[in-house]
Amino acid sequence: MLYSLFSSINSLEILKSISSRSCLAAFTAFFISIFFGHWFIKRLRSLKVGEDTTKTDSEELKRMHFDKKNTPTMGGIVIIVSILVSVLLWCNIYNEYILLLMFTLIWFGVLGFIDDYIKLTQTKAAGLTDVSKLLFQSALGLILGLILYFHMKKFAWGTHVVIPLVKDFRPDLGPLYILFVTFFIVGMSNAVNLTDGLDGLAIGCGIIAGIAFAVVAYVSGRMDFSNYLRILYIPGSGELSVFCAALAGGGLGFLWYNCFPAQVFMGDTGSLTLGGVLGLIAIILKQEVLMIVIGGVFIAEAVSVLMQVAFYKMTKKRIFRCAPLHHHFQFKGWPETKITVRFWIVAALLAVLSFILL
Repeated sequence: MLYSLFSSINSLEILKSISSRSCLAAFTAFFISIFFGHWFIKRLRSLKVGEDTTKTDSEELKRMHFDKKNTPTMGGIVIIVSILVSVLLWCNIYNEYILLLMFTLIWFGVLGFIDDYIKLTQTKAAGLTDVSKLLFQSALGLILGLILYFHMKKFAWGTHVVIPLVKDFRPDLGPLYILFVTFFIVGMSNAVNLTDGLDGLAIGCGIIAGIAFAVVAYVSGRMDFSNYLRILYIPGSGELSVFCAALAGGGLGFLWYNCFPAQVFMGDTGSLTLGGVLGLIAIILKQEVLMIVIGGVFIAEAVSVLMQVAFYKMTKKRIFRCAPLHHHFQFKGWPETKITVRFWIVAALLAVLSFILL
């Protein structure tokens, strides 16, 4: 709530700016994640809340990840708490987009927590069934789709899809925009969930995506910059820079403990939430197509699974040694740290490419 306080103090004008609050949000989330994460990991260990890496069909993966067994999980709670506290302190919480993001953060956080809780408390269960998880994800997607559809209708470009580099061709989806939002939210949530298979992989790529969207949000929220770059000016979207900065800061704090060898896993509590939030940010900024570039690693991981399943059903053969994609390289003998860092490099290059396309 500090934003409201600063708004009433003229001598603290610098702390009212989005850029200043974004920096403060990042540092706040980082330190909350570091200190709360340290306590939380100790608490998880005392409760013996550990990942069961044997719940997989691949004997090779069981062997590779044997050392990870009983590593504390549900660390996504650390990310969620750090973002929420930072956002409450430094964001304009009356901004409708911030409210939607907080709602999404909590919804997916609860869904992921339930999924992780079932995995931890039921020996043979692998969490919620795919159908149950999909229903809860789709329900949120439909709610967000309906809200954004009626909200965006007041803008001429409301239900249009923006295609990078093609400034004058923006197909209008009309009422189908609701289903488009639903599919996009569900798809991104699952894409990040599939990426979360190696220490630091998903959160590292998520941090890079968060930083990229912080820049895009800042530009989209300023009429002068958006006009210069010939992208849509979205009133109020600049506030998303503060949220994205909090996401990146909280993610960095979590990476402190999640880097190899991981002291904690984010679990579905973190991965489902991270994907859903990034998807919603892209939708609000009208950069859904650009998300394919910024989140290219997530998309590649999801597509690798779809390709593997489809090809195997048709031919009984596999394209990859194991899916998602990061496991394919594990099976080829690449060390886990090499895979993770190289995926980070690709994610960073794709983020730079997205700025060029923008």
